[in-house]
Amino acid sequence: MRAGVRLALSALGLAAAAGAAFLALRYVHRPDVVGAAPPSFWLAIVAIWGLAWAAVAGLSHVGRLGPLKGRLVNLAIPIAFGLVLLFLWEALTVGAGVPQVLMPSPSAIAHRLAQSAMTLREDFVQTVVRAVIPGWLIGCVSGFVTAIVCNHVPFLRRGLLPIGNFVSALPMIGIAPIMVMWFGFDWHSKAAVVAIMTFFPMLVNTIAGLSASGRLERDLMRSYGARPLQTLVKLKLPAAMPFVFNALKINSTLAMIGAIVAEFFGTPIVGMGFRISTEVGRSSLDMVWAEIVVAAVAGSAFYALIALAERAVTFWHPSYRTQ
Repeated sequence: MRAGVRLALSALGLAAAAGAAFLALRYVHRPDVVGAAPPSFWLAIVAIWGLAWAAVAGLSHVGRLGPLKGRLVNLAIPIAFGLVLLFLWEALTVGAGVPQVLMPSPSAIAHRLAQSAMTLREDFVQTVVRAVIPGWLIGCVSGFVTAIVCNHVPFLRRGLLPIGNFVSALPMIGIAPIMVMWFGFDWHSKAAVVAIMTFFPMLVNTIAGLSASGRLERDLMRSYGARPLQTLVKLKLPAAMPFVFNALKINSTLAMIGAIVAEFFGTPIVGMGFRISTEVGRSSLDMVWAEIVVAAVAGSAFYALIALAERAVTFWHPSYRTQ
């Protein structure tokens, strides 16, 4: 089947599934249907899911397209898949009458997001802006600089790497209370936890990257009479960039997790971790999920920015070459 025909059929299937899903959600939110959806409704949900599955599968098997259409298709597949999951979540929780304290529906979470926008904004600033970003920068920069020093001092490399493996195995639940005692209850202790969590991944990955250049390339630099600094700047650092960006992406997720968990052990009355622990105690699961959504969006945006920077810096890497 030609790519254009398959693409058109998949788009029609998605449009039909979207229209049917809209009607199904309007039906399930009727007062007489909430929590008591009939069997025919569940059969319709299965049919909509099957239609959406076939349409998304068709998109994934579309043949070669132009650069713009290819990017749009690659973007449409995860979006459609995510929307299908949200639809099933909404239909199941509302149609089956699942208690909000166990699993709130996406519509309830969206309502809480709109209703508590200012609170969520304050929590975002406290956790992400004041703790995650400073701690991530401190940990990544110090790990990168230490790796360069270790590259020129072999005994330091042999001494630090085992310590790095040991520290990486330490439970964060044990580190966070210590940092709170040392640096206080405000964002400084959370930034310290993030810095510790991100230092050694950057150190290990950068050391591996600085050793990635081949022997022939290093011999060639020596034959040209290159000084150690020139070899570092012109050969070793460019070869290490994929490893460095890999560490940056890993640390972007570790930083979010570290800051949120660290707030469980002491913080001012603001912050994502504080809000999650407080609202769980109050059985307000819609607010907990709202905080999770904000954290997920912030973490995904953080990761995407690093990925874009990686593509701009390491455009020469074989993984970015088009066939």
